[in-house]
Amino acid sequence: MTKKQTKRILRIVLLVGTIISMFFVPWILVRAWIAPLPDTVQEQLNEAIGYGFDGMIVYVDEAGKPPAFYAAGWKNREKKIPADPHSLFKIASIGKLYEAVAITKLAYAGRLSLDSTLAYFMPQLVGRIEYADKITLRMMVEHRSGIPNFTNTPNFWTNPPRSSKETLERVLDLPADFKPGKHYEYSNTNYLLISEIIKKVSGESNFQYIKENILNPLGLKHTFGSIHDVNMDDVMSGYYVGVDHDIKDADYGSMVATAQDVGIFLRALNDGSVFKDKKEQEIYSSLYKYNHTGLVPGYQSIAKYHKDIDAVVIQFNNTTNFDGYDWNLAEIVYNRIVKILRKKAHSNG
Repeated sequence: MTKKQTKRILRIVLLVGTIISMFFVPWILVRAWIAPLPDTVQEQLNEAIGYGFDGMIVYVDEAGKPPAFYAAGWKNREKKIPADPHSLFKIASIGKLYEAVAITKLAYAGRLSLDSTLAYFMPQLVGRIEYADKITLRMMVEHRSGIPNFTNTPNFWTNPPRSSKETLERVLDLPADFKPGKHYEYSNTNYLLISEIIKKVSGESNFQYIKENILNPLGLKHTFGSIHDVNMDDVMSGYYVGVDHDIKDADYGSMVATAQDVGIFLRALNDGSVFKDKKEQEIYSSLYKYNHTGLVPGYQSIAKYHKDIDAVVIQFNNTTNFDGYDWNLAEIVYNRIVKILRKKAHSNG
């Protein structure tokens, strides 16, 4: 077979593969992606509700402008309460940013070493977590520990643990995913252990330390440790595709906050004002990232700073489906909102 014939066959194979794959593409994603870009953020949110989201909230902080609040759909679908941009929301893994800052502050103050091992902080886990004597605190913050992720254990979401102790028990005695420091793999167990280390070193609860050293200095009064610390009427309802009722009472262990509080924190994280000085900020930069997303049943969140337009954009939506494409759809909506903001910024510039 000649080289020309081989190339022709490869082109045919690729074309056939493309045609076949198109039958498996969720067309709603394609429709959301190629639709004409609206002129305003509010129009984009209204379109998003038409894609099947029950409710969405967006907070925008553009430098030099007053913060902007947007909402569409329902805060509570059953009671027909419209989405409120000031509602409390389960921010899930966005909370890791706060915990990474907390660890940074403890390290800067000389109250712990990032090179100390898990065995040093929690000797009772030697023999229960593989390589406990090799895994450093730095590795846990960076998700390079190899400790299995408790949310990947059987029936975690349908039968969630009732305490952090029960949560940790899900991964005890399991083999490591890899040797410490050899790879990167996101694991919620890392931050469960980090919260216990913060508690042990500071002498107070993980959230109390965060409140005193991060939230209070920034004047954030609408961020809480869990749903048990708030009036549940203030919390946006959460919906999971295939489940008819509101699931906001389900506790998977998440901080709760308004979009504005998250936005103010994210601005402070990215401009460095959450840190005491450049040295403390350098410690953080060596450890963790400056943007994050979050996901628990019924709640998806995206929190990012966009340097090119000097803007923080927070998006919350209260409809999820781990087996579906809601995550991708929400990211498409988010990216289109940022495009709208960029278009306006460039036209004004």
